Amino acid sequence: MGSRNRHTTLVLVLLYLVYAPRWALSPSFNLNFSDPGASSWITFAGDAFPTASMLELTRNTHERAINESVGRAWYSYKVPLWSNATGEMASFTTTFSFQIIQAQSLELTGDGMAFFLGHFPSAVVPESQGGSLGLLPDPAFANGIDDSRIVAVEFDSFLNAIYDDINVNHVGIDVNSIKSTASTDTTTWPGKNLTSSIVMEATVTYHNESKMLAVDLLIGDALYQVNAIVDLRRHLPEQVAIGFSAANGVLVGLHRILSWSFSSTLELSSPLQTSKNADRDGLERGVAASGPKRYKYRDLVAATSNFAEEEKLGRGGFGGVYRGHLTQLAAAVGGQQDHRAVAVKVLSTESSEQGRREFEAEVKVISMLKHRNLAQLLGWCDSRKGLLLVYELVTEGSLDKHLYSKDKCLTWPQRYEIILGLGSALHYLHREGVQCVVHGDIKPSNIMLDSSHSSKLGDFGLARLIDHDTGLFQTTKAVQGTVGYIDPEFVNTGRRSTESDVYSFGVVLLEIVCGRPPVVETAGKTFSLLRWVWGLYSRGAILDAADPRLKGVEANEWWMERVLVIGLWCAFPYRSERPSVMQAMHFLQSEEATLPELPQHMYRAVRPDLALCNRQGDYSIDDGPRPGCVGSSSANIGNTILSAESSSTALLRHSKFPTV
Repeated sequence: MGSRNRHTTLVLVLLYLVYAPRWALSPSFNLNFSDPGASSWITFAGDAFPTASMLELTRNTHERAINESVGRAWYSYKVPLWSNATGEMASFTTTFSFQIIQAQSLELTGDGMAFFLGHFPSAVVPESQGGSLGLLPDPAFANGIDDSRIVAVEFDSFLNAIYDDINVNHVGIDVNSIKSTASTDTTTWPGKNLTSSIVMEATVTYHNESKMLAVDLLIGDALYQVNAIVDLRRHLPEQVAIGFSAANGVLVGLHRILSWSFSSTLELSSPLQTSKNADRDGLERGVAASGPKRYKYRDLVAATSNFAEEEKLGRGGFGGVYRGHLTQLAAAVGGQQDHRAVAVKVLSTESSEQGRREFEAEVKVISMLKHRNLAQLLGWCDSRKGLLLVYELVTEGSLDKHLYSKDKCLTWPQRYEIILGLGSALHYLHREGVQCVVHGDIKPSNIMLDSSHSSKLGDFGLARLIDHDTGLFQTTKAVQGTVGYIDPEFVNTGRRSTESDVYSFGVVLLEIVCGRPPVVETAGKTFSLLRWVWGLYSRGAILDAADPRLKGVEANEWWMERVLVIGLWCAFPYRSERPSVMQAMHFLQSEEATLPELPQHMYRAVRPDLALCNRQGDYSIDDGPRPGCVGSSSANIGNTILSAESSSTALLRHSKFPTV
């Protein structure tokens, strides 16, 4: 009898392991719909269907009329949103690239599409064509109830006055109604709106403590933002469907999803999981199910020809980096052939304790990230013989090799695009994830260039997570980073912050324009790029700092001067005086915004007593004066007066900053 019971139990366990829903292990995924099999994770309803490279949400064929078309596509497994048993509420972030194409040669197009959270399983709602966007039955301003409850982000490309639309082209947050709780105009950048037919990228983030639902929409280099306070526990069930809907009315458009990633803090792990090595399994559970893979050490040895010297690409802070070939790793990834070249980062054995910490940080951080300007982590290996990371191989190598090449010179347009790509990656790390990521080691050797010279930021070994809501900083006893790029306040306090990254970003901006390293030791003397450029700025000759090989084109010189000034602003000695990456990016891209007036001398920006106040606490630039500091105090800085309450605000006094 006992034997039969044991046999029955074993069968049940095996059945559970085979048929347990995938969300039970991780509610995270990363899908590129041009990859074979990616659409198998998606359920379709109505007129939605997959193609070889995307998801079509509405009809796109001439065989049937595409007006009045409605479709939905959603992730095929339940996603836990909150737990009644524990009281825990999820924070999540999702990013997707999509396209809305006008299907008629008219100024007006179809009604639009939406990302939604709602009842599982989802279904097409009757009478939801046109302005209802496939979300709720018409009239869609009625509240959703029971199984029709829904929270959505609408990308609305048609003006429906009955739904109080703000205009013909906008992004809105909908809570059980098509009448948006909050919305923003997406026509403020000419040629960069919802119906420009270009690929767009949206990031939707929810923070469980603040209940803030935030949307960032990137159309080209135009950023639109909208947010609202939404208590998802009040409006949605514990487990939800997440996906997309779209609809046409009389006028039509095409609505396409090209890629989609999702990650959540609320994970429901299987009670059957056991481990002989808690660290190994803990690391694996910390990585999204469809994200980076664990490789065997012997497969990586084969891929790199036993880490041959001729395959060595360079050396990082904790070990060498080697070229490898994934065709030799087919067995490690389920037998699928993959002909991409990869970069295999080997952490040095002599730094095993610190190296393992850096290794775990890098894997856990990068597995949550997806952005076109970040190097993609493909997998890892944590064998006793070594700790290894497998990245996509970015074909043109690191930025420093191009900046200091004697054979060829990066043009100004190439350098400018590299700067914008780096800034976009930093903004994503600081603002668009479930948690803020501080990179900690931004420098040209960690910035890779692809075949079109687009930048990809890599090497997250020093990355740290910071909670968006608390703003808590990470503290370290040992100063880590690279001389010349390290924030001086980090050296003094040991506290890493987003402003530390901004400082390094500023130094890199100067280096890209000048073609000079930040620190050079010659004949017992130290050259400081930052001090040198600031000296030229004080004499009204900042353009003299630019790489001589770039001079001669007036339009380029105007932009070079702009980048140099923003570089100085980002590298301001005191954290509270620096801009955010978003502010810096605005000035780097705008021809209209007036540059801030910086002090003539970088270390005379504030009185000594105010400088002490600026360095004592963990305050943001908007927190006001620190304890013991006089809020009304001010200091003359050249022709600018900065108050203790927020000197960065004073620098921006005469500059128009966008609210989109």
